[in-house]
Amino acid sequence: MADNRYTKDHEWVRVEGDLATVGISDHAQEQLGDVVFVELPEIGRQVAKGDAMAVVESVKAASDVYAPISGEVVEVNEALNDDPSLVNSGAESGGWFCKLKLGDRAELEALMDAAAYREFVESAA
Repeated sequence: MADNRYTKDHEWVRVEGDLATVGISDHAQEQLGDVVFVELPEIGRQVAKGDAMAVVESVKAASDVYAPISGEVVEVNEALNDDPSLVNSGAESGGWFCKLKLGDRAELEALMDAAAYREFVESAA
C-alpha cells in the first residue's frame, strides 16, 4: 500500500489523522506461513516505538510484533481472534492488528516508504 510506512522488522503503519493502523507486511506473512493465532495488545496500553506489543503464531514459528511508533492502543482487530488467517489473506488491509493514538508524529520520518521497503526486502533475499 502506497501510504504505508514500514520497519526493518516488517511491521507497517498507516496514519489517518491522529490514528495509526498497525500490522505486519505481506512479506512477513509469506515468511511466517499459515497464521494460526494472534495475541493482540490490550486497549489502553501505552507502547513505545520498538516495544513488543503483539504476538503472531504460524505453523512455522511465533514472532513478536513491534510497535513501529509510540502511542496508545485504542482499538484492536477483534476479527483476528476468530480468524487469524486474515493476516495471510490481507496482511496490509483486513489483517491489521491494532490502532494507536499517535504519540510522536516525527517517528514516522524514520520509517521506510513502500519503495524503500521493497528495496530492503529484495536486498535481504
